[in-house]
Amino acid sequence: MEIPGPEPEADDGAGAIARAGGLHTYQLWLHAEYGPVVRFRLPGAETAVSIADPVLLEAVVHLDERPRRLFSFLDPLFEADNLQVLPAAEHDPWRRLLLTVLAGRPSYERHFDLFAALAAELADRWAALPAGRPVELQRELARTSLRMICGYALGGEVEDPDGVVEAFEAVLTDQLERLYPAPAGQGRERRTERAERAERAARALALLRETVDRVVAAHGAGAGAGGGPGERSDLIAALVAAGESPARIRDTVLTVMLAAHHTTGVAVSWTLHLLAAHPEAAARVTEELDRVLGERPVPDHADLPRLPYLGMVLRESLRRYPPGPYGARLTAEPLAVGEYLVPAGAVVLLPILAVHLNPVYWPEPERFRPERFTPEESAGRPRLAWIPFGLGPRGCEGAGLATLEARVLLAVLLKRLRFRPEPGHRVVPVERFVLWAADDIRMRVSPRAARGTPR
Repeated sequence: MEIPGPEPEADDGAGAIARAGGLHTYQLWLHAEYGPVVRFRLPGAETAVSIADPVLLEAVVHLDERPRRLFSFLDPLFEADNLQVLPAAEHDPWRRLLLTVLAGRPSYERHFDLFAALAAELADRWAALPAGRPVELQRELARTSLRMICGYALGGEVEDPDGVVEAFEAVLTDQLERLYPAPAGQGRERRTERAERAERAARALALLRETVDRVVAAHGAGAGAGGGPGERSDLIAALVAAGESPARIRDTVLTVMLAAHHTTGVAVSWTLHLLAAHPEAAARVTEELDRVLGERPVPDHADLPRLPYLGMVLRESLRRYPPGPYGARLTAEPLAVGEYLVPAGAVVLLPILAVHLNPVYWPEPERFRPERFTPEESAGRPRLAWIPFGLGPRGCEGAGLATLEARVLLAVLLKRLRFRPEPGHRVVPVERFVLWAADDIRMRVSPRAARGTPR
């Protein structure tokens, strides 16, 4: 059976994507119009197929190649090769090495105090703000997340974390504009705007490379020959021990910095945004925190399993606003997906946001309701109905770490502080590699008048 979809456009769909506000929102429209499996044109891909049904996604979960064109906006960040599109034979050992560092309960427990201290430092700073001064959640939380990953995997602090966060955004914004250009403007003003953006991106890229070089050099000066196979809490030591080239080491450090600060910072900021709009859920979270922690302002690692509602809130937030709104794979041979046949060489889109808003598996999908993740409601739901960190062999290596960091940040911040939306500030999700807010998420923050609140 022929896969349904819109008629091809002369620009391979670039205009439709731009008009929709990004590929993630274009996918929402496609599936609303044509059903769970849609065929359409994508710049750089003659055939693209998007699959929004979690049962049908089982047919593609094994795919282990990514389309290079779709991830080309990341090319400038890398010296050796774009790590997001490594061939499977090269990607598998690199992925296993990352998992030795970024996954594992003993490693998380060793670094838990670091995460809690950085979260408490952020809470202290916000609690001391003058009344009425808004906080830009995404910028501040991205900075803290960057400091967490640098302390956890890279062995220390990074100079000017605010500058690093801004530099990543400058480079990615420039490259995404090139990949999916907005409808062309006219005259000198449009050309000047593009030139200025490219110049900012060049300066930002230089800053990022200098930062990574300092991180790598500091490790070499402080760690000597690096760690052995039994001591892999430091990413650089593990890469050195594995015999990776200097260029691959620098590329990996940059990748981890990019992914980690985006994922955790974005997830926590959207969660606080949703809780501020749903005071009954926020009250239930704080009641749970007060009951479990008592007068302690920060949790211990052993406390986290005793905070189930906090975990459900985070999962529901990741459903509504997954940090990565889509993924992509490449077929090497024809592939049966339900009643359809996806041809060899097709780009398979994993429309994570559309999957998470599929009303068949998520009734009233736009509604924020953490109770969806109780054991009773979760029973029988397809395993791929919730995929905020992707799926299969290209799923996020740092998913467990990002979740832990997010839970620690939320526990500390919500135990100490109250969050209210900034009056008049409009929060608009946009695609910037992750699901970002166009003008940040501004909140008014104040100390909680509750048991255990430090004075």
